[in-house]
Amino acid sequence: MKTAIMGFGNPVRSDDAIGIYVIEELSKTAVNTEEVSIFDMGTSAFEVLFGLKGHDKIIMVDAVINSNEPVGTLFKVPAEEVLSAPQDDPLVFLHGMKWDQALSYAKKILGESYPKDISVYLIAIDNTKLEIDLSAPVKDAGDKVVEYILDELRQLKVS
Repeated sequence: MKTAIMGFGNPVRSDDAIGIYVIEELSKTAVNTEEVSIFDMGTSAFEVLFGLKGHDKIIMVDAVINSNEPVGTLFKVPAEEVLSAPQDDPLVFLHGMKWDQALSYAKKILGESYPKDISVYLIAIDNTKLEIDLSAPVKDAGDKVVEYILDELRQLKVS
């Protein structure tokens, strides 16, 4: 099973960079193989969507603000439960595209080859100041996501 792991975020907006942190940590573990592709969805996300073709599974990691949960709270969400209808004109948030917008466009671009197996990890944040450091609770949650993804890849026997 070919798996794409997508990390979203802005590396200079403090905790919003958590998705980028997770994929950087995963890259250190040598999971970027023929079966696993790691995508930095930072601030130029739209171009990366075409790279999803041929993947059977997508794992996404992003920050979520205003969740009414403590900073560092981790959510694993089935994408189909929160995916809105395809959007023709996404708004620009803290980075080029949010994960739900990326899925919406990927669905349009990939058509029949759009993967059915998609999971989303969201980490509650409240700091998006112009800083390069992650807060401790958000980094801890990111480290948990790295372990969850590595466990999932081991179950798929791709790492």
